[in-house]
Amino acid sequence: MTAQKDRPKAPNSRLRETIDAIGCTYDALAKDVRRVAAENGEILQTNKSAVSHWVNGARTPSGRVGQYLAEALSRRAGRTITRTEIGLQADDAEGPTESDPVLAATDLGRADVERRRFLAIAAFTTAGVAMPLGYDHEATARMLRARTATAMVGVEDVDVVHQITAAFSAADERLGGGHGLTTVTAYLADTAAPMLRGRFPNEALRQAAFGTVAELAYLAGWKHHDLGQEGAAQRYYQVGYQLACEADPHGHAAWMMRALAHQALSLKQPRHCVDLVEGALARGLGRVDGQTEALLHITHARAFAAIDEKSEAARALLAAEDALLRDDGPQPSYSLVSGPAAGTVTSHTARTLTDLADHVGTEQRHRDALVRWDPEKYKRVHALTHADLGDSLAAQARADEAVAAWSQALTLMEGMTSDRTRKAIASLRSTLAVYQRRRVPGAADLARRAREALA
Repeated sequence: MTAQKDRPKAPNSRLRETIDAIGCTYDALAKDVRRVAAENGEILQTNKSAVSHWVNGARTPSGRVGQYLAEALSRRAGRTITRTEIGLQADDAEGPTESDPVLAATDLGRADVERRRFLAIAAFTTAGVAMPLGYDHEATARMLRARTATAMVGVEDVDVVHQITAAFSAADERLGGGHGLTTVTAYLADTAAPMLRGRFPNEALRQAAFGTVAELAYLAGWKHHDLGQEGAAQRYYQVGYQLACEADPHGHAAWMMRALAHQALSLKQPRHCVDLVEGALARGLGRVDGQTEALLHITHARAFAAIDEKSEAARALLAAEDALLRDDGPQPSYSLVSGPAAGTVTSHTARTLTDLADHVGTEQRHRDALVRWDPEKYKRVHALTHADLGDSLAAQARADEAVAAWSQALTLMEGMTSDRTRKAIASLRSTLAVYQRRRVPGAADLARRAREALA
């Protein structure tokens, strides 16, 4: 549904002028709006007639469609275009603009628990990817340190938050992002974030506390990302970055910059990603262990591959491999959350090679990744890797092997609450339809299983 208000209105001259300045057709813009909506878990039927109605004032976008329209125009213009700029009334979709990351984390967690509208309809934006590049950490740090608090925070308080985060992170890998989301966000809002308002006996414990809560915020964002709720995920990643700056403005903050870039790359929106990862590397090089540095380099490689900078991507891949060889640990918990560095680098090397259309190399890296990841502890990784392996085999016209890999993926995905696994299953259906017509062994049964899994 793209509009509800049918009362005649004056033409939206701001929207018309913006579209004219960008130089896109109504049909092309409608496609962009549908794509942005799909990224945020909503299927729209927006067409050029709907855009025409918005321009002539016959109707106005309803729900989140105004956000999608502004984001679609922003991507075409190469700059941020707000809803106000295109003549749409701003609503509460943006949520509170809280400059205090402690209060922002509390608000986000509480909004999740209470199912508040602003978080439910929040949309991923390419402008939001670049947030760290203009963030004034010093001003926020001065504000946070100016507080006077009475409650003393001890080592045990911080340790418990860390243990709970680790437990839910482990469960997330096995059961999907939908498992325990409300519990995680309630704990963030009611216990973890409020802890940061207390007094700390020393600076080291204060940094540890902020770092631990940043990891919990990251987990909440990751769970939303796994469920396809990208706007909410981006909000948590941004707050996680702000908290990480208080804990460690070099290594941990760099890691959270990587998280924002990683999300954008998974949505095939590489704008700002190279700059963001290069900013992360500038912060982290010489200050993080080799395992963490390798994870920054591999994201750099993916960012370059996404914009078809092949030679730069190749150099970043080599840098990641070189960093892995350094034995200068220990690896911090904030980067360990994504799993063993060697496995992550291998998996993301495969995705980099996919973007570079090297299907043979992609296949080999996916096979390597299956060996490097613990199949019980990282069940979702194995499921998605088998799905990606099947894609690389299909690209090489090896249909029988592709069906076998996809079949294993579906078996591993059973019982998971994950939008990423659902999308992986949905992506198989068109190829399986071709395979069925060609009578590829197992294709019909796999197509049936895919339908049942998506039902």
